[in-house]
Amino acid sequence: MGGKAREIRIDTVRCKGCGICVEFCPTKVLILAEGAAAVADLDRCTACNLCDLRCPDFAITVVPSASEKTAA
Repeated sequence: MGGKAREIRIDTVRCKGCGICVEFCPTKVLILAEGAAAVADLDRCTACNLCDLRCPDFAITVVPSASEKTAA
């Protein structure tokens, strides 16, 4: 865990806008916008996966950078 994320996918159909992911994100990458989670600043993401792990609706997927995939 840790590093950089290439993408954070948010399934807006599954997301109910509870804000848990926003609260758990240590680098404040996510925001609530129009009733669902949204990425505010992907460059700040450390790929810690707390948003993915804490989402009760399984609406978030953190896609690690290519270098993170090879390092794992």
